[in-house]
Amino acid sequence: MRVGILTSGGDCQGLNAAIRAVGKALIEKYEEDITILGIRDGYRGLIEGDYKEMDPKDFSGILTLGGTILGTSRQPFKEMRLSSGDQPDKIECMKKNYKRMKLDCVVILGGNGTHKTANLLSQEGLNVITLPKTIDNDLWNTEMTFGFSSAVETATTVIDAIHSTATSHGRVFIIELMGHKVGWLTLHAGVAGGADAILLPEIPYDIDSICSMLKLRKRSGKQFSILAVAEGALSKEEAQLSKKELKAKRAKMTEPSLSYRLAKEIGAKTGDEVRVTIPGHFQRGGSPCPYDRVLSTRFGTAAARLIQEGRFGYMVALQNQKIVPVPLSEVAGKLKAVPIDCELIQSARDIGISFGD
Repeated sequence: MRVGILTSGGDCQGLNAAIRAVGKALIEKYEEDITILGIRDGYRGLIEGDYKEMDPKDFSGILTLGGTILGTSRQPFKEMRLSSGDQPDKIECMKKNYKRMKLDCVVILGGNGTHKTANLLSQEGLNVITLPKTIDNDLWNTEMTFGFSSAVETATTVIDAIHSTATSHGRVFIIELMGHKVGWLTLHAGVAGGADAILLPEIPYDIDSICSMLKLRKRSGKQFSILAVAEGALSKEEAQLSKKELKAKRAKMTEPSLSYRLAKEIGAKTGDEVRVTIPGHFQRGGSPCPYDRVLSTRFGTAAARLIQEGRFGYMVALQNQKIVPVPLSEVAGKLKAVPIDCELIQSARDIGISFGD
């Protein structure tokens, strides 16, 4: 049995824990009859045939380690079928190297773009099993992705720390969190950190509504406010634009990011002193939290069982707190956005958190 493992797309906490679970479970089952190939830097390694044979000791001591021991890269899905010069398209290169490496299966850890390519490889006849990783928690058909809970903890710690300085100076603070298309991370961290407003891509905001909320807080004696803002949040005016129009508008923006634009607008309308904090890649880094260590282990061992059973073309998913296989065709290309009527949003509204609408 020869199994390849690769990690693709943005890094996150829990990748090494998942690699460990796959490797240790396969070695436990097959002992000397298993060869595990670590494919370097995601799909790039499979495209170029860059890999190393992994030793059992490679899977030790990495449960708590952040990042990925295999390296990762971003390979846009829209470029997978593009050929250049004498080079065939990337899918054909991966198929050839899969055969050259004599693989019986490749285990792929990744997010949305990764799963679209994985599904394409599966349709081309490769034996593929995937694990859902992303701090955005936006993969379809799984309740949770590993990396998400760890990122929520980090983002919540930032909000917690900002409270003291915001209180001391009586300022408005905007904390910009990751989430280009969906707001799961900002929603959970905002509620956990006690933010006064949470702005999500799914709920377009009205700047006047935000300013009214800030003025109301001041009149009630609350001298500071904290806004948790997803990097992909949209104003109501922007939500009416096409993707092309929105991209053109954002390209003309003179501020470094949406949060700085918000700070400028709020300051002009309210006279408040507004500060912006962007934790950025802190949210991806560091050791996985205990929940993600457990979830990654469950996902990884489930992938190993699917290999043993000869069942391919699946993503392992969490549904109703159970690990189940989901066909890749039911996952690829589908985004799990925050439902605007979900229970957590209602709970947040019930305690007075504004969503800017």
